[in-house]
Amino acid sequence: MPKRFDGVLFDAGGIFVVPDPIATAMAIAPFGGATDTGVLVRCHYAGMEALDAVAGKRTDASIDKITWDTYRHAYVRTAGVADDEVEPAALAMRRLFSPQYWQFPLLESVAALAQLYHRKVPIGVVSNASGQIEATLKNLCICQVGPGAGVPVSIVTDSHVVGYAKPDPLIFGDAIAALNLPPERVAYVGDSFVNDVGGARAAGLVPLLYDPFDDHADYDCERLRSLHELLEFVK
Repeated sequence: MPKRFDGVLFDAGGIFVVPDPIATAMAIAPFGGATDTGVLVRCHYAGMEALDAVAGKRTDASIDKITWDTYRHAYVRTAGVADDEVEPAALAMRRLFSPQYWQFPLLESVAALAQLYHRKVPIGVVSNASGQIEATLKNLCICQVGPGAGVPVSIVTDSHVVGYAKPDPLIFGDAIAALNLPPERVAYVGDSFVNDVGGARAAGLVPLLYDPFDDHADYDCERLRSLHELLEFVK
């Protein structure tokens, strides 16, 4: 396969971290929700597709313009909560929501990030966040700008810090400059069709939707089931 990309940018939520499944399990178990970590990680992606399904019908398309109750309802339903318990289960989950809730690392994705780094592929992170994502990724030893306990990356962009949020393409400006590559030679990997695919396309990047459970199978975009698939594109 010919080399497709010279650099890769990543979202953070849903790519390297997801909502804490241990805290979530404690919140939704009384309503019949699953407590298995693997099941609850899977539930995140069902929630993201539910957000995309609603946001995609709006003229101001952005998952951040609609209530995240949409995400929580789909999450708890996928976790096995019965219809008559969805509202109280989603409310219990809502009480957990904060920037610090997104603290569970996806180690398979971190391993793929390390492989890209060792192949000398320029890499970075661009995330809609609340000012905390750079510290979160560093504290979890996932990645940091420059040397450290995690994978070294060129840049971590936080929407709260730069003042632009996906799908606004302006959020990608600093990251494209940091990689010093033509945007058409850079992939952007995220888990939202509306925010990530839409924003990347508007910025001239090549979007790849991370969709490990095929929740977005009917969406018009290229999808990845594992970040390790990227290794075939950067040889």
